[in-house]
Amino acid sequence: MIRTYSTAQSRLHLSDVADGIDLDATWIDLLSPDPEEVQAVGARLGIGIPDRADMEEIEVSSRLYRENGAAFMTAILPAHTDGDDPEMAPVSFILCGERLITVRYHDPRAFTTFPNQAQRTAMKLPDADSVLIGLLDAIIDRLADVLERTGRDIDAVSATIFRKTDEQTGPRDYQGVLEKIGRKGDLNSNIRDSLVTLERLTSFLGHVASERQSDTDLRERIKTLSQDARSLTDHSGFLSQKITFMLDASLGMINIEQNATIKIFSVVAVIFLPPTLIASIYGMNFEYMPELSWLFGYPFAIGLMIGAAILPYLYFKHRGWL
Repeated sequence: MIRTYSTAQSRLHLSDVADGIDLDATWIDLLSPDPEEVQAVGARLGIGIPDRADMEEIEVSSRLYRENGAAFMTAILPAHTDGDDPEMAPVSFILCGERLITVRYHDPRAFTTFPNQAQRTAMKLPDADSVLIGLLDAIIDRLADVLERTGRDIDAVSATIFRKTDEQTGPRDYQGVLEKIGRKGDLNSNIRDSLVTLERLTSFLGHVASERQSDTDLRERIKTLSQDARSLTDHSGFLSQKITFMLDASLGMINIEQNATIKIFSVVAVIFLPPTLIASIYGMNFEYMPELSWLFGYPFAIGLMIGAAILPYLYFKHRGWL
């Protein structure tokens, strides 16, 4: 799918052309394009648009480069971030003359919210550079929202671990807690990876803006974007440390509960050991045992076993072991 947008009166306007490619457009957005569409757009613009394999290259040098007067920038962005399992995929941003070309194979929310907002309100979008900066700003804002939600969820999990409410009468579901911590850790790690690529992209974009002789306001906005990405990366690092702490705390609480259970079994075994010894003595088959012919021998043995069980229990209670 190919969407093209033009700028007029500081707003975006969705272009309506028959072949889906408006060479006069300021922004050309390629969503899951087939090879023929990629080749057609590249041929009409005179550049080589990267395909999906090129976008998934790990090397930084393969993500940020210049070619034939165009600047190619690729970042890893999440989609479907309402849950804990976002779809992570690369998105390429290409500044070619007075045009911005984006290539993507998934649908991050910023690519929907930003055009809608830019079509409704005037956002001072006179050229492709402004559109790119506005789009990156929307992307970073979305990542900030995801991190904020993740922080709230982490606080809720922390309350589950360290504070027991009146409604919790049984043992905590530590398996569920560990699963939540794991999901939040994966989500935070994915967002952190995305922010690192965006931080590198904005740094590269600053050099591109200087070469393109963009105005001072745009270059300041790029610096602000870079600082925002760096701040969010630091916040993500803080959340990562908090998740690690909660994981260690959860494992510690599990060990405490297991030790308490083992302690109960140990105390019960010690309490029943003396009665078992007495029962074993009177269960021996000797011919001469005075208590066997005694009228009160049986009550005496029963009382002796009960007393032998009560005395260790009272001793443990006095020492505060129970």
